[in-house]
Amino acid sequence: MKPLFIALPLLGLSPLALAESAQSKANGIVEDSSWSLLNRTVYDQRDYRNGGRNSAARNAYKPRAERSGKAEEWAYGLMGTFSSGFTQGLIGVGVDAHAYLGVQLDSGGGRAGKARLLAIDNDGHPKREYSRGGAAVKLRASNTVLAYGEQRVKTPVFSSSDSRLLPETFTGWFLTSNEIDRLKLVAGHFNEGTDRNASSHDQGFVVNYSNGRQGDSFDLAGAVWNPTANVSASLYSSRYQDTWNQHYLGSTLSHAFDDRRSLSLDLNLYRTTDTGKALSGRIDNTTWSLVSRYAQGPHAFSLGWQQVDGNTPFDYVSRGAIYLGNAVQLSDFNAPNEKSWQARYDLNMGAYGVPGLSLTALYVRGFDIDGTHVDPRGGYAYLGYGKDGKHWERDLEARYVVQSGAAKGVAVSVRHNVHRGDTAQAELDGDQVRVAVEWPINGGF
Repeated sequence: MKPLFIALPLLGLSPLALAESAQSKANGIVEDSSWSLLNRTVYDQRDYRNGGRNSAARNAYKPRAERSGKAEEWAYGLMGTFSSGFTQGLIGVGVDAHAYLGVQLDSGGGRAGKARLLAIDNDGHPKREYSRGGAAVKLRASNTVLAYGEQRVKTPVFSSSDSRLLPETFTGWFLTSNEIDRLKLVAGHFNEGTDRNASSHDQGFVVNYSNGRQGDSFDLAGAVWNPTANVSASLYSSRYQDTWNQHYLGSTLSHAFDDRRSLSLDLNLYRTTDTGKALSGRIDNTTWSLVSRYAQGPHAFSLGWQQVDGNTPFDYVSRGAIYLGNAVQLSDFNAPNEKSWQARYDLNMGAYGVPGLSLTALYVRGFDIDGTHVDPRGGYAYLGYGKDGKHWERDLEARYVVQSGAAKGVAVSVRHNVHRGDTAQAELDGDQVRVAVEWPINGGF
């Protein structure tokens, strides 16, 4: 460590220092508690083109030729969360709890399932409503918190997705330590996951691409270092039991030229190899992305590159554990040996008299897909990748957040997404329209 402390000032960085104890400032479970309610309405419609068919819900029970080319769901979600403070003393005790409700507004057995807004019954019909709840007990010593129970987690290797109606949750323990200033250490062990449109807690984990047998547990450990406001780096290691080991390296660098112009670089790199019983088959995969973003006033321009080196697609446990630059709305651009580039433009309309309104246009093109060397007995052979596959996606979004008044904080977003590709890649051709409205309500005691 001594050479590191000598080198840090030369780089303009401060040596590591102990953080002030948060537990020493505890006021009590009730005194430091908070609660929130989030109302969310989402409408998702997808039209599949060029022979594509919706295989969700009841369509999945039909021969391919009889399946519908349309998926459509409209639902309302209510999410309540409670986070207590900690008891006073050397070790504080607290609890976090949540309760979620999803209600069908419109859909049908032939249209529901693909958007994953609604829960589906055993006959392939969308449920009128579904709900779930859970809690985690938490202990805090100094700046280290250990939580056990059902909870949401946010890391690059295991992450709770909140991109549909209700969020994903996991059951297990999770440790977060901030004892050293600007350095966060985490570790966790989980044995269950609950998908975004599920009401039961005993369905195992969501694996996004493999149809192999599931592992029974997921372990992770990581570190996040923020030496300055413009530099961050993270390193994680994880193990999906008897399936794969996955390691992650991420870094973000940003520089402001003046108060109107800035440049940032965002690197994400994953390394995945099979382990134990190799339930998903042989895996030897390195996937990375690099995105640069230049902002000038209300305008921002981004260019990105993403590459998969391996004969399997880049895969991940949980819906949100993919921190790749080209993982967008309809495709992750993560096929075997795939290369892809991205161009993006963002506009903040506040500079033109409409504060709270932002516009985004995004285009991603993938090519050089080659899945002909996938393990024929593994969990990815069913995807049917060919050679020289290619595809593209275009995403348009308008988002408005109310800035003042009784409706302050209400957010409305409208998206139109288009995906097209050839038969050597695994994604369907489709057009998507998605409208979402969110109204958060927060409070304390």
